[in-house]
Amino acid sequence: MIDDQEGRFLIRPLEMGDYDRGYLQVLGELTIVGQVSREQFQGFLDHVMKSENLYLVIVDKQDDRIVGAGTLLLEQKIIHSMGKCGHVEDIVVSERVRGRNLGKLLIEALLKHARSMNCYKVILDCAERNVQFYEKCGFTRKEVQMAVYFKDSKC
Repeated sequence: MIDDQEGRFLIRPLEMGDYDRGYLQVLGELTIVGQVSREQFQGFLDHVMKSENLYLVIVDKQDDRIVGAGTLLLEQKIIHSMGKCGHVEDIVVSERVRGRNLGKLLIEALLKHARSMNCYKVILDCAERNVQFYEKCGFTRKEVQMAVYFKDSKC
């Protein structure tokens, strides 16, 4: 658990109670979330707890609401002597609390976990408008992102 300098915000792993603290709503500030039942969320958490992946949230202690989130997914590789690659995903800080370095604290916590898991690199994809933020967090522009989206997907 990590506290910000003013002591108002707490960064910690995702837990079941976050379903009611606004976790899905804050993810909705990033992208389409869709319908997720309490039971689906519990199943997701059960799966997460068995993995080395890390799902973090930022809690505003003033109102016990989730105001940010971020994920580190770990990929086991054969290359680099069976090394691990970390993937930073779904970074979001609620618009109402941006500008307090919470995103940077979140990234630092995820990178610390990646280092502790012996990742040889951590990568992410981001929108052009977010490049400057991630450069401030120590990332450098590299390669090209490509994607395939499926029209018939339920997402």
